[in-house]
Amino acid sequence: MKKTIAILLFTLVFQAVIGQSCNTKNVAVLQGSYIPMYNDTSNVEIDVEQFNMDVTAVTNQQYLAFVKANPQWQKSKVKRLFAEASYLSHWQNDTLLGPNVLPDAPVVFVSWFAAKAYSHWCGRALPTVDQWEYAARADHDHPNGNSEAFKNKLLRLYESKHHNHQTAVGKGEENYWGLQDMHGLIWEWNLDFNSVLISGESRKDGSLDRNLFCAGGSLGSVDPVNYAAFLRYAFRGSLKAHYCLKGLGFRTVNQ
Repeated sequence: MKKTIAILLFTLVFQAVIGQSCNTKNVAVLQGSYIPMYNDTSNVEIDVEQFNMDVTAVTNQQYLAFVKANPQWQKSKVKRLFAEASYLSHWQNDTLLGPNVLPDAPVVFVSWFAAKAYSHWCGRALPTVDQWEYAARADHDHPNGNSEAFKNKLLRLYESKHHNHQTAVGKGEENYWGLQDMHGLIWEWNLDFNSVLISGESRKDGSLDRNLFCAGGSLGSVDPVNYAAFLRYAFRGSLKAHYCLKGLGFRTVNQ
């Protein structure tokens, strides 16, 4: 009995610490379906189960709590297998952001491995491409913001201020689900970011689907004029898991 009570207390304390460290506000994205950017002419819809997604991207302050609790992910200690030399290069040192880094700006210069480790520490996960694209297609008024005006708005955002990672999160207009900064602030890691260019089980099998590339693929895609989506898919296809880029961060989800 005493052992059971001790385990329960430990679990509650652990969950409280994790919740306080991650300090994440999230909202429900209801079940639905969407047609991916890269698909054949049959327009097969992908079903997406309900999930909860962070309202904003993970911030420098939130990620700082993670590296303090997990020293192996500090910039001087992380293994190069898991993050290239530019990892957290904008921070002053392992546990100090520095005067030119906003605490409430999205953390960038983080690898896929690091983003996944943070998500696991929070008891959450990185969103899949399907989850992210489904949530991000919503505009302010509708879950399927597929109008030409919305597409053009995204292009203008990408062109004008994309990768402006020194802007605080939460300044953008909420979309239909209550999510902010899905477009125009940073790029975001997905759990299966490289699946868009893979038709087999790994990059080594060489079975690239040529219809998935930005230029040639436009003729065979569902929506050949959705250039903002082409930019996202092309960017994902250029990444490797240890990359740490200036405008690349993440947010988390749970089921």
